[in-house]
Amino acid sequence: MSIGSYSELKTSIADFLARSDLTAQIPTFIELAEGRMSRELETREQEKRSTATLTSGDEYIALPTDLREVREVKLNTDPVQVLTYYSPSSLDTSYASSGGGRPEGFSIVGKEMKIRPIPDDAYTMEIVYIGSLESISDTATPTLFLRSPDLYLYGALAEAYAYLLDEARASQYDAKFTRGMEEVKVDEQRAHYGTGSLQIQSIYSRQNAVAET
Repeated sequence: MSIGSYSELKTSIADFLARSDLTAQIPTFIELAEGRMSRELETREQEKRSTATLTSGDEYIALPTDLREVREVKLNTDPVQVLTYYSPSSLDTSYASSGGGRPEGFSIVGKEMKIRPIPDDAYTMEIVYIGSLESISDTATPTLFLRSPDLYLYGALAEAYAYLLDEARASQYDAKFTRGMEEVKVDEQRAHYGTGSLQIQSIYSRQNAVAET
């Protein structure tokens, strides 16, 4: 049976489980698998842009609610002004004056972005960021699902067998799920950087390097 829709995914999970008493839980198993994918993957589907108009005299602006990682922050001025990231304390040290100006740096404070110098005009700011994966549903079919339906199947089965306290099968499908995510990471790296002689540190290598420091 092909897996090309949310309904077919749920049917396949039920077929693999060979049980009829878990129908109500299957959407939860899928949701749990999606949560892990959203945390561990950085697919093109998760790359998003958000624009906002800054308020003169206000150094804070709300971040996108699904933001996981900031890639770039810039002012859509002429020429474009790319903002530099600072830690909160470094931002205050580097731009200690309360005077206004065209923003040059930013930091993250809770659910907000702090900008310095404090905007002196209603600049248009654009944020390029990594957000959460779109959830699959009867009305939404994410690109990742269309390309890798097995990832959703194995992830949901790993969660299902964990729910059933079947450690052996949970481990079996978790291994398939983990391997599938590693393959998606390689695929995404190729899409971002190609396979030519130019070597660019992948987004995942960068993540690992940061985690080790």
